[in-house]
Amino acid sequence: MKSKKNINVALIGNPNTGKTSVFNQLTGLNQQVGNYPGITVEKKIGFCNLPNNIKANILDLPGTYSLNASSIDENVVIELLLNKNDKLFPDVALVITDVENLKRNLLLFTQIKDLEIPTILVINMADRMKYKGITLDIPLLEEKLKTKIALVSSRKGQGIEELKEIIVNYKSISAEPCLNASSIDPVYFDTLRKTFPNQLLYKLWLVITQDVNFLNLDRNEIKSSFTKSHADLKRLQQKETIKRYQFINDVLKEGQKIDAANAKDTSGKVDRILTHPVWGYVIFFCILFVIFQSIFTWSEIPMDAIDSTFANLSTLTNEKLPPGVLTNLIAQGIIPGVGGILIFIPQIAFLFMFISFLEESGYMSRVVFLMDKIMRRFGLSGKSVVPLISGTACAIPAIMATRNIENWKERLITILVTPFTTCSARLPVYAIIIALVIPDKYVLGILNLQGLTLMFLYLIGFASAIFSAYLLNKVLKIKGKTYFVIEMPNYKLPLFKNVFINVIEKTKAFIFGAGKIILAISIVLWFLASNGSGPKFNNAEEIVKEQLRDKKITQTELDNAIASERLENSYIGLMGKTIEPVISPLGYDWKIGIAIISSFAAREVFVGTLATIYSVGDSDNEHTIKNKMQQEVNQSSGKKVFNFASGVSLLLFYAFAMQCASTLAITKKETNTWKWPLAQLVFMSALAYFVALFAYQVLQ
Repeated sequence: MKSKKNINVALIGNPNTGKTSVFNQLTGLNQQVGNYPGITVEKKIGFCNLPNNIKANILDLPGTYSLNASSIDENVVIELLLNKNDKLFPDVALVITDVENLKRNLLLFTQIKDLEIPTILVINMADRMKYKGITLDIPLLEEKLKTKIALVSSRKGQGIEELKEIIVNYKSISAEPCLNASSIDPVYFDTLRKTFPNQLLYKLWLVITQDVNFLNLDRNEIKSSFTKSHADLKRLQQKETIKRYQFINDVLKEGQKIDAANAKDTSGKVDRILTHPVWGYVIFFCILFVIFQSIFTWSEIPMDAIDSTFANLSTLTNEKLPPGVLTNLIAQGIIPGVGGILIFIPQIAFLFMFISFLEESGYMSRVVFLMDKIMRRFGLSGKSVVPLISGTACAIPAIMATRNIENWKERLITILVTPFTTCSARLPVYAIIIALVIPDKYVLGILNLQGLTLMFLYLIGFASAIFSAYLLNKVLKIKGKTYFVIEMPNYKLPLFKNVFINVIEKTKAFIFGAGKIILAISIVLWFLASNGSGPKFNNAEEIVKEQLRDKKITQTELDNAIASERLENSYIGLMGKTIEPVISPLGYDWKIGIAIISSFAAREVFVGTLATIYSVGDSDNEHTIKNKMQQEVNQSSGKKVFNFASGVSLLLFYAFAMQCASTLAITKKETNTWKWPLAQLVFMSALAYFVALFAYQVLQ
């Protein structure tokens, strides 16, 4: 992934300083997302071309306020900066700061300087300096902080080329610390220095105070030799922080001037409306309404185009390739299966786009603040809103995001209820079923029934999560106390480049992540649906011709009848018939049963499974998956399989069911036991079954 000539550059900074924007400006779409070895914290690496034909690996580290870690995300930052043997250890660190919050941001900068890593101070959002009445004496700041400073505006792309020049010349930057933090306890630190003369003093201090792994030192030896009570260590950390802020205040007193009289501040005025105890919630739900209306309205044309394209591709494959097993696999297995998921790219992309806009604008933090007042009544806090909202993309990273919640009880409850939140994997199921059973009509001229149904399903998911959290808070006898602190970033126009990159990366991850599973399952399903044993399967043609002997039918109708008979008596048909008695009270036939079982690997497989099954059972591949589902008739009752009652039953089943093996796996990893994921599976599956059963029996 990296060549020996590449410079390793670490981007470090407080949350909401525009670190991701700088990362995107440097790397564009040339980036990869993965996990750090052995843990589930996300790692973003990008690649950048610098002047003089030099290349750089840009590592976007998790946001942290200081090197006094309080979460696993922050520990990742410390462990990387301590371990020179790590292949990603930075040659140079870029500390990203916000021009409006320099005082707070510089605390982290002074700590990293103490690790004697060449460190560049990047002051972001420089375009707001005039608006806020701020002037900076850059030469003086560089002298006092012993570094090079890049004044940039990631929004406008200003200063990025100058930043690249500074990165190339990182060896000329002083690695000397800005201040002597060890003066808070000279005797203690002098003894520590003499005992380990070959180690950096601040590195030793971090090993003593933080729960981090450091390969080059025996941590137990250091702690046993320089043991202090927890209270004493906390006292020294507080003295260290005070000393650093004293230094920062002195530097900014000379290097920063703020003309408060000419500064403009609209955030406070806007917040009075958006965080209002009544209007704040009204505005939030109006925004949700617009989002879900748009998801259906805007995506209709591209979805129909994708659906038709894959239907035509199946037909073309049958016509152009020679008849045989391989052609059948491609035309009836792979193409319908993959097409059954790619059709939802427009809706998923629009969902991610809206979420990105809310995050980029700074509004998402206001949502967290608003929801904290509600969440506290159910045993949670505003911190739990971040995972729950993240769950609208995927439950897996959302559960990882609970690592920022310090209180174990609150974190456990959040992990257990997050899968109720409607994720993007449910969206394909919702979209196809809503399109089949909910009329595409408008109420009052502006309220689309399909969009309202989708919004209702999202609200059901969120309400289920909240109610489950309330029950768990009463049941779980785990003591704990938590505090809710959130930073309200300034409002800003979303940076379209960030939104674009985020939509592309998230959609790509969804497609390729689900695509692997769907491709594998499509091949297995095609094999099971195309093969069977016994006289009914082997003699399907003779049986059908005998049944239709006295009826006048076309050759196409005869071919479809034979294909359906084979499918019903294939391996997959026998499996479906076996479970049909359990699911028929919910309004499902054996084909839907197979789709539900296969979708346990990933919910979005549901549509791909039906696409494969209907393609094998239908000799006419020109029909789209939507048309095939619309025309499907229950042989015993003669009614359409996908009617209003069965459709609502399916929607509610997927609103509550776990149906995600990956989520169970990540819950096990985060809780370190199978007890909680198994409890999740049993509770959510039982709830989904009985709610779907009740809905169908009432509506049919």
